Amino acid sequence: MKLEIITPEKKIFEGEADLVQLPGSDGLFEILNNHAPMIAALGKGKVKIGNNNKFEFLEINGGVVEVLNNRILVLAE
Repeated sequence: MKLEIITPEKKIFEGEADLVQLPGSDGLFEILNNHAPMIAALGKGKVKIGNNNKFEFLEINGGVVEVLNNRILVLAE
């Protein structure tokens, strides 16, 4: 899946991911390949990005995520 994480200042991540775990407003949730289309509010917490069994973590203060056709766009604060 293609993942982009953008803040008002700059793009902080762009690349491929097998798994993305996000801090939703009601708790953590994961997005995997071929996930159903969705838009969700995000809370403060860590974004976990997995690719080839390697993981990267980024801290966000909230935002919104859109998932469509194996493309994930996170607009983060």
